Amino acid sequence: MLETLPLTDWNGPYEPAVKARAVASLEAGAVLFFPGLPFRLKDDEKQFLDARVADGKAKNISLDPDTGKIQATSLQGDEARRLSTMMARFSDQASTLVHDLLPYTQIERARTSYRPVQVKGRGYSKISDDRLLHIDAFPSRPMRAGRRILRFFANIAPASPRHWLVGEPFEPFARQFLPRVSPHLPGKSWLYEKLGVTRGRRSPYDELMLSLHDAAKLNDDFQKTSHRDAIDFPAQSCWLVFTDQVLHAALGGEFALEQTFHLDVAEMAEPARAPIRVLERLSGRPLA
Repeated sequence: MLETLPLTDWNGPYEPAVKARAVASLEAGAVLFFPGLPFRLKDDEKQFLDARVADGKAKNISLDPDTGKIQATSLQGDEARRLSTMMARFSDQASTLVHDLLPYTQIERARTSYRPVQVKGRGYSKISDDRLLHIDAFPSRPMRAGRRILRFFANIAPASPRHWLVGEPFEPFARQFLPRVSPHLPGKSWLYEKLGVTRGRRSPYDELMLSLHDAAKLNDDFQKTSHRDAIDFPAQSCWLVFTDQVLHAALGGEFALEQTFHLDVAEMAEPARAPIRVLERLSGRPLA
């Protein structure tokens, strides 16, 4: 489940064999690990290695790539602008690497997040608890025709690792939970769109992925007994993963940056591996 790539530069060109290995492993459900690729803070950015830069209301500080607006930080004025600049620099570097390493030509850059608060000790409902194994599905941002969720992470902590679990492959998980999820209510997606709860209408795929996300987190037996591998991502390392496909949980760690990307299934080298294609095959019906 872990594919280590010996990259030391955020910019390509990269060797063709490395690029081929990267896309094949990623689409098969592996986590690409870059142990020799640190995101280095400038001296005046090290003050942001402090949990108090978060406002305490949201899990993550976020940066909108379109507006440049930063949210959920306690900082104001020049300090908030400098934090925004640091996050934007990380976003640019992550985008350059993803574009140079992978064959996808149409990649949408979504939000950037900074996670300064220690994972351990936070209290959330089960549905919101990222310490439980789950696949990513966004309640308010529909993926409609199965757009992929690709995420790049950097552990910028000075010394401490970030502790993850990675679960079983997507298809066995889907086979187990599909019979347990109820069909969504007719008209629910239409109503949520009209009320502004979602940015566009959820497809049957969106509703099913949300149901699978919730079912996994709420099933205590699955959380205790299902196969999982523990991975420690050291300080100053990075990793890349399709989080809509790979069951994962963040058990501990602080000071992580994350960049989300979206891409259409048609961009993939092997579209049949996409969650929407797996779920359509297992359920015997179109989902978008």
